Amino acid sequence: MTLRDCFEKNGIERYLTNEKENTLDILCRDLLEYNENVNLTALSTLSDVYAKHIADSAMLLPYTGGKKTLLDVGCGGGFPSLPVAILSGIDVTSLDSTKKKLDFIDIEKEKLRLKNIKTLYGRAEELCKGELRQSFDAVTARAVASLPILCELCIPYVKIGGIFAAMKTDKSELNAGEQAAKKLGAVLVKAVDYKLICKDEEAGRCIMIFEKTKDTDKKYPRRYSQIKAKPL
Repeated sequence: MTLRDCFEKNGIERYLTNEKENTLDILCRDLLEYNENVNLTALSTLSDVYAKHIADSAMLLPYTGGKKTLLDVGCGGGFPSLPVAILSGIDVTSLDSTKKKLDFIDIEKEKLRLKNIKTLYGRAEELCKGELRQSFDAVTARAVASLPILCELCIPYVKIGGIFAAMKTDKSELNAGEQAAKKLGAVLVKAVDYKLICKDEEAGRCIMIFEKTKDTDKKYPRRYSQIKAKPL
């Protein structure tokens, strides 16, 4: 299955030009090569990377239209950061606490001549105390923790009127996440279930969109030990 086949099966081919397809294909091949020495992904085939990293990341695009800035919290090796940067004109900031993962993003940024992505090294709960607080039009996170924890790590970065897009496998944490979001100044706008079509399977996915309606109390985010021990 080619990358274009994958996008067509998932109904997102409108985002893929020939130039972007070529850029993303280079990225996928580089990821698998880099992964031989640095563990960035559990995937080992191009078809899986096309679907589970590239197409899955692209599913975010309908909700970031019109947004100028996006923060990807816990970006890992750059997903959804890199595909979103390649497929859209949004300015992307990739945040992670593991430097070797950000190194891959920086390498690809230079190789692919991407001007709209930058990396940020550190912990989300610590970096939110300064000028980055409430400064992004959109913030996303891709299944790196439970939804209430993600809300506390991410929503403080969202400006009023902006969105937090949580990418999960299902809606099982939605009620708890909605309660946490309200305490942080955000409300649930929609939760969209869909099937990610891969080569030999269909995988359940859900994107939950929260809109920031008021300032987040300055006591949030708390230290991670507190967030984890007692989620909102």
